[in-house]
Amino acid sequence: MSDADFMQLALAQSRQAAAEGEVPVGAVLVRDGHVIGSGRNGPIGKHDPTAHAEIQALRAAAAADGNYRLDDCELFVTLEPCAMCSGAMLHARLKRVVFGASDPKTGAAGSVVNLFANPQLNHQTGVQGGVLADECGAVLQDFFQQRRDEQRKETKMNHPLRDDALRTPDTAFDALPGYPWAPHYISDLPSLAGLRMHYLDEGASTSSARTDQLTWLCLHGNPAWSFLYRKMIPLFLAAGHRVVAPDLIGFGKSDKPKKDGFHTFSRHRQILLELVKHLDLKNVVLVVQDWGGLLGLTLPMASPQRYRGLLVMNTTLGTGDVPLSPGFVAWREMCAKNAEFDVARLFARGNPQMSAEECAAYNAPFPDKGHRAALRAFPAMVPEFEDSDGAAVSRQARDFWRERWQGQALMAVGAQDPVLGLPVMHGLQKVIRGCPAPLVLEQAGHFVQEHGQAIAEQALGVFTAGAMGYSSS
Repeated sequence: MSDADFMQLALAQSRQAAAEGEVPVGAVLVRDGHVIGSGRNGPIGKHDPTAHAEIQALRAAAAADGNYRLDDCELFVTLEPCAMCSGAMLHARLKRVVFGASDPKTGAAGSVVNLFANPQLNHQTGVQGGVLADECGAVLQDFFQQRRDEQRKETKMNHPLRDDALRTPDTAFDALPGYPWAPHYISDLPSLAGLRMHYLDEGASTSSARTDQLTWLCLHGNPAWSFLYRKMIPLFLAAGHRVVAPDLIGFGKSDKPKKDGFHTFSRHRQILLELVKHLDLKNVVLVVQDWGGLLGLTLPMASPQRYRGLLVMNTTLGTGDVPLSPGFVAWREMCAKNAEFDVARLFARGNPQMSAEECAAYNAPFPDKGHRAALRAFPAMVPEFEDSDGAAVSRQARDFWRERWQGQALMAVGAQDPVLGLPVMHGLQKVIRGCPAPLVLEQAGHFVQEHGQAIAEQALGVFTAGAMGYSSS
């Protein structure tokens, strides 16, 4: 095989990097005409500033060879190596390095500096540039042009994309089954700091005199988004009520911070508090499940006058003074070991009645590893100890629900949920003042909203009784 043939293999790696949301650089390492290691850029997905394509290829080859010295090998990379990668190649005693496009900003093989030409170094590695340079450069140019186009489009919409965040392309949400509603976006809440948050807002009354319209505030959990409520929303709207269903930052159509560390209990709670205030929600029935409950159950005590009812499903309070359920601990361990789990497959396994298109809609927000920071961060965020972030405010919420809650409550439980099922929900029922015995859906699992029509029908009966003339002011 020729140099051009090996560079084509490196280009294939670069295109895979682009598909994963990484800067498209690829590399292959060759000995005696055979590829013994390959790599592509991965700093974002791996949270590793050293995870350049060349380093990945060197690591793979050294591991396969059982030797960190690769003195009879050649490395082909689509972009001129930086100083870090050049140093690693010299340490590995490579025979030759071949690159495609030059890098005028950080190139260390002649563009900015030439580490390979330093005679004081104790090893000399041959270097050749310009192999398939136009094709290698085009992959990079197309990638950055697409990013610039997206940023210009978002700027035009007054929601510019922050440098430390990603945004799922709108095309990922084309033709979602049972989800016809127009998106609403907000980025000027103080805690958002410019991140774009998506929410549904349907059925708002145009009459300021109307006091009987409920507002169903539907909060999803991990790894779902507002699509979760598509089977309940139509019933609420048909009854003449308003529905507000936000996507938490990191989920759905909301922006995805690149770093796992962005996500904290306190930050997400504060964003929700600010959203409720900004939209001036009143006569609210709080609808929660999973993280929608962990966060949402702490909201009403901040403005009790806004809330009329609670519809609570397969969730808990993270107070830090009660052991986490075995089911949740197992879920957390699974997420830690298999961070790239298939979201669609998760829904399909617990909901055999769902279509393939419905399951795929849950994967839509997460086209690559870079968009999945929230999925990685949320399992470990559940307050486990008394001093965990969110534990103290959750204990205050527990006291609120026991002693101060004045509204109605309805609990619905998917009996097949191994994480937050009946034992956990019976414990939560005892905390919520006036909460009757739960509505148990025997065939439903953790994502009980996938059986949501029956729940919505019962909820309308509970919360609309006596709603005429009710005012939260």
